[in-house]
Amino acid sequence: MATSIYFPPQNGLQNGHAEKAQSDLPVPSAVREKWQRHQHSSSWLMPISLPIPGVRTRRLRLMLPNVPKLHHNAIARFGRRRGRMLLVTGLVAVLFTLVMMLSSRDRFVPEERSWRPPNVYATQEPSTLVFQREDLQRIWQWEIGAGHFPSLQKIPETIGMVAPPVNPALPPKKASTIPSRFRPPSVTDTFGIGARRVYLDIQSKAPNLAYPPRPYPGSVADMDVIMENCDYSQGKYVRDCLEVLRLGAGLDAPPRVRRGKMDEWKYVYVEDGELQNSTQMAPRGNAAVALKSEGDADPDAAFVKKRNAEWEPHLHFAAPPQYIPHHDRPTACEENPHLFHMFWAGPFTDKPYLALLSFLYTQNLGLHKDADFYDPMLCTPKFYVWINPGPAASIHNPTAMHDMYEQVKSNPWSSPFLHPRFKDVIQFKLWNTTEQLDSIPELKDEWRQLRDTLFNSGGVVEKVPVKVDKSSSSDSESAQSSIVEEDDLSNRVGSKSPSSYDKLSVILSDMARFVLCHRFGGVYLDADIVLLRDWEDLWGWRGAFAYRWSRLETYNTAVLRMNRGSALGTFLFRTALKNGLDFHPMTISKYTKDSALEPLLQRLPDALFDPAWLNTEDYQRERPPQPFFTNFGDFFETPVERSAAPQALGINGFFRGAYAYHFHNGWWRPLDAPRNFPDLGPRFINGERQAREQLAREQSNANVVPTPTTGPLMEDLVANDKRDLDWSTVVKRTFESYIRGESPNMYGEWIQW
Repeated sequence: MATSIYFPPQNGLQNGHAEKAQSDLPVPSAVREKWQRHQHSSSWLMPISLPIPGVRTRRLRLMLPNVPKLHHNAIARFGRRRGRMLLVTGLVAVLFTLVMMLSSRDRFVPEERSWRPPNVYATQEPSTLVFQREDLQRIWQWEIGAGHFPSLQKIPETIGMVAPPVNPALPPKKASTIPSRFRPPSVTDTFGIGARRVYLDIQSKAPNLAYPPRPYPGSVADMDVIMENCDYSQGKYVRDCLEVLRLGAGLDAPPRVRRGKMDEWKYVYVEDGELQNSTQMAPRGNAAVALKSEGDADPDAAFVKKRNAEWEPHLHFAAPPQYIPHHDRPTACEENPHLFHMFWAGPFTDKPYLALLSFLYTQNLGLHKDADFYDPMLCTPKFYVWINPGPAASIHNPTAMHDMYEQVKSNPWSSPFLHPRFKDVIQFKLWNTTEQLDSIPELKDEWRQLRDTLFNSGGVVEKVPVKVDKSSSSDSESAQSSIVEEDDLSNRVGSKSPSSYDKLSVILSDMARFVLCHRFGGVYLDADIVLLRDWEDLWGWRGAFAYRWSRLETYNTAVLRMNRGSALGTFLFRTALKNGLDFHPMTISKYTKDSALEPLLQRLPDALFDPAWLNTEDYQRERPPQPFFTNFGDFFETPVERSAAPQALGINGFFRGAYAYHFHNGWWRPLDAPRNFPDLGPRFINGERQAREQLAREQSNANVVPTPTTGPLMEDLVANDKRDLDWSTVVKRTFESYIRGESPNMYGEWIQW
């Protein structure tokens, strides 16, 4: 580097290196001037090389302002005195600007962009949160106190619990021995005081070795164990998950081919003993550290409030219901009714028909016993079918209830379930949107302000046109407009084809499921859900849940469990109200994520209810479950190369171990094309005859020759049946065979009429 007449090198060193030896020959002043002008030091920046501690072979190179260059140019242009004053003034101005930027940066940062811990539950999308951390803590404490969190999952640190909530649904565990000064500032564990858990070894026993046993009344499925074996995020396969579910529940009827101890696969337990003494000292967080770390910061700084929204008023809940183990409950359904809900718009079809048949085939309804049988320790499940008889945006007429029951009685797909044998377990109910929303305390005073945006799905609002009086139009114009209106989005009732999809009813059902579960409690099922096993141990797990949206860490609410009048429900309805009444599953995921409440609405693996989903999206195809579906249409039209499995394996080879199967719409595809009618035997022959004749008329109108199985002669020849039966056909016919009394259900029980 060049020397300077103002800053000469010292001791032969330059930037930490020895200066190269220079010639002793005199250098003319003109040559020296050119040399100074064209050396590297003439740049406005000059490199500085510093040693790196512990690294002898490398040096740190920094580029700093070339002070000699600046000084030389300032003096040459402005003179010695003025040049130095300008340099000092510029340096002071730069320092002052840096200090002001650092000290006043918070003044220009909006509230929603304040600093947050790295583990905050926020994304780049706009926040939906309208509750402060104090209210979120109350929601957590209420749900845990009610026994709705029987899990070892951690409470998110952002909730900021200082003392662990007492958890009556979790057995005690060994107290922490970590000194208080080393504990984290917030508590992430609950303090278990629940009864001891006894995990069951469930297997078939003589003489009923051919069929699996029913779950023990009051048994509970441990979701922590299920997550360990089924969580897609941890690389678990659906095939392996179904085996754990199958063996842990004793669904593998002998001979059992898996050998060795299976303690790690036991996930069904019963509670034994009384609740522990809650006066025992619970470990606490280090409040001093928490206060010191927070300082005078905003207590809600870890959360991002919804833009242009005010915080909701503080929540005040009544005391949570007392958690009572099953063996101490006066009645089995105390505070935990086993209710299934389904929402349906328009005429009944084979899809809800199949869902109700699966309910009769799998659940412990006592149909194999006398009609007056009663067991106080058994909570008999019930199925509520909520019918919306008209378009989703229509207002019911005064005779809507009577008209709905007349339609149910006259429809061959729904009339069988009005039989007296099923009257206590299946009930048809009229859906009235106004009445339902008015029954929700969190909505009743404000939902009418959002009537114009009621059909909100994922932030996209479907506008419902206002009907115009067309009395003055001509007859031909009125006829043409009526034809158009029948297929208009706002006038559709049910989905008849891909081009006439009833989108408004689908959006309404997104909201209906939360309304029904919050008002009555229980589980909501979409109409394209088929139950595959008894849900007794799933009812025993008292937490709220939906399931995973395939590979994504969001919810699919096709299966939704919530507790009646819960704090979580209050949060969801108030949050949805401030976000346009949007109940789309993706939006629900945003609500719980923004508020750190995701663990309270457990996201179960899709293997439990939707075991084919990952395969249909090209995941886990190297080790698929049985059966192997590459798309959801394989359920209705099984590929020829795999079409031997349905008849050879039967329903026992259909995702054995899963609680349900979701076949994802296909409302316009028949489940059993050769026999597209209810085939339930002589007791229901009138409905079968009606369906056959209607099907024959439809084929005749479509210029299709009626087949012997659909014509009015009702000729049944095996030669007329489809050669390779599809999975949907085998499942439907298996359920119908049980109702006809020709075969037992999956637990070896014969229906008693």
